[in-house]
Amino acid sequence: MSSEQSVTHSPHDLLWGLTPQHLATDAPAWVQAALARYAPVVVRRAFAEPGWVAVGVRGIAREERFATFMRLADVRRRVSPEAVARAGRWTSHAHREWPAMRALQTLAPQLNADGLRWGVTGSLGFELASGLSAAHPASDLDVLIRAPQPLSRAWAQTLCSRLDGMPGRVDVQLETPHGALALREWAYGAARVLLKCNSGPLLVSDPWAVEQAAA
Repeated sequence: MSSEQSVTHSPHDLLWGLTPQHLATDAPAWVQAALARYAPVVVRRAFAEPGWVAVGVRGIAREERFATFMRLADVRRRVSPEAVARAGRWTSHAHREWPAMRALQTLAPQLNADGLRWGVTGSLGFELASGLSAAHPASDLDVLIRAPQPLSRAWAQTLCSRLDGMPGRVDVQLETPHGALALREWAYGAARVLLKCNSGPLLVSDPWAVEQAAA
């Protein structure tokens, strides 16, 4: 088994190595063009056969999203959301005045001070990791926070209050061992919240205890 095949790839990781030659001949032309410029693909939340990983190709337009699968043996490089955060390339980005960039400059030291494992996802994370244009002045800031242990709703409400004062819109996802949920839904939601799992969305009362889940 290769070193890449022994690595566990998580949703939102960026992977390099998928080429137009790996795709079916009926793939849209924009997908072929995206991979031809050596764009990474994004690990998506879905089951895959052994030796494969579910990924998505993103194009220039918002509606250009293509779901496919990638052989682990073809992975040449992997960048996690946390690696994007550690690199801190937003500090030298050409558009530091964009609201999402300004929010990131403010939020990053706060999350680091809280000792959280966090990363940047979405169009901004894609651009910061790849150097390829994907974000724009109105882009949201998408942040992932690893939450292996339960986090209280009170904690979530406090963080949401911080986010309300940030420039632009900040969307935070909490990644539990069983799936992901929106920070704001956990902070202010009903008794059951939506948990995104590999098998599909579930309504759960406790995102850290999926045995309480109901479809």
